[in-house]
Amino acid sequence: MKKIVRNVAALVITGMCAALVFAGGSKDSGTELDRIKKAGVLKVGVKEDVPKFGYLNPATNKHEGFEIDLAKAVAKSILGDENAIQFTGVSAKTRGPLLDTGELDVVFATFTVTEERKKSYEFSDIYYTDAVGLMVKKDSGIKSFADLEGKTIGVAQSATTKKTLTEAAEKTGLKVKFSEYATYPEIKSALDSGRIDCFSVDQAILMGYMENSTEILPDKFALQPYGAAIKKGNTDLLKAVNDVISQLNESGELEKLMVKNGLK
Repeated sequence: MKKIVRNVAALVITGMCAALVFAGGSKDSGTELDRIKKAGVLKVGVKEDVPKFGYLNPATNKHEGFEIDLAKAVAKSILGDENAIQFTGVSAKTRGPLLDTGELDVVFATFTVTEERKKSYEFSDIYYTDAVGLMVKKDSGIKSFADLEGKTIGVAQSATTKKTLTEAAEKTGLKVKFSEYATYPEIKSALDSGRIDCFSVDQAILMGYMENSTEILPDKFALQPYGAAIKKGNTDLLKAVNDVISQLNESGELEKLMVKNGLK
């Protein structure tokens, strides 16, 4: 009888161990980088409406710009092929949530690095630094930030621009209004139609929307350091991205890519 009990106990323990092994084995123990290599594709969120940085050219239906080139360099480093990449168009409002859900591996999308945002995402080393600027119609009579008293400024949803200009206005006692839009083309259209008096975003982005009828004012506000964003905790992928940025910077290729895309 004792022998039977011992055998039953042994079977129970063996079954429990097997269950634990099975449960542990079912969990993906690989890193994020391993998963990307296994999939054979890097999923990248990019802007499609920012000439010079991330732009979907309607004539070629291809993505182009400085951040597109950076993303391709990362894909080549990780997967050995710069074309092993899947681009998804994002806005300031959608880029974070798409990272959160795992639909994207990394975001190269004029993403300003702030201490607040670092709480939610991993950010790469800075690869470009800009400043918030102001675009107006040449015939508007607006020549400086002070001339925007009582005027309406168009900004992108979820961007840092509104906060930056609100703080600047409060310091000078200026009263301005804001109108928020989902995309930059919508803001430019609002400026052209007179629904807003000023289009504000980072200066390099504004340069992509310059026309003979518009001008960028000399005022600049708050440095905007750009970094690639990655889901919190994916430090192996973060290191891979930082290695590429570091190599491009040390070789001088980073500056060459800026020149190529009209950013120098």
